[in-house]
Amino acid sequence: METPSTDISIRDVEDRDIAAITDIYAENVLNDTASWEYDPPGMEEMRRRMDAIVDGGYPYLVATSNGTVVGYSYASAYRTRIGYRYVVENSVYIHHEARGRGVGRLLMERLMHECTVRGYRQMVAVIGDSANVASIRMHETLGFRHVGLLPAIGIKFDRWLDSVMMQRELGP
Repeated sequence: METPSTDISIRDVEDRDIAAITDIYAENVLNDTASWEYDPPGMEEMRRRMDAIVDGGYPYLVATSNGTVVGYSYASAYRTRIGYRYVVENSVYIHHEARGRGVGRLLMERLMHECTVRGYRQMVAVIGDSANVASIRMHETLGFRHVGLLPAIGIKFDRWLDSVMMQRELGP
């Protein structure tokens, strides 16, 4: 298990973070299977997405190291129907140079806390690609359990990808 760096701070997202968030996400879109988008969205679209999450009352966090954004995480609705109102889906993206430093774990611990105090009961992780071992292991160490696998459900980089479903209870 990775040991979190002591120079990492977690805080709520601010408008000034959108450029760094856009860059981190773009790198993930272009080089990874965590997101199944093919073309990275620009800053305007990323701001629209961020505003929708924050305006919806969900937590949106950034991790900084020496004042530089090195990762971000947010929760959003798992499904929009009323029966799912106590369930959130998490997303976490880390700058490629900050991976392996515990940034994702710190973001997720804070995200789970924020969701718990807001009254959410369950958190679902929909992990793109069963080969994303780092994300799967991080979620396991945080108490998520495997609840499903959708084999070969998406395609990126000319290969079929699985979607791994994990779930964790947050509160009573």
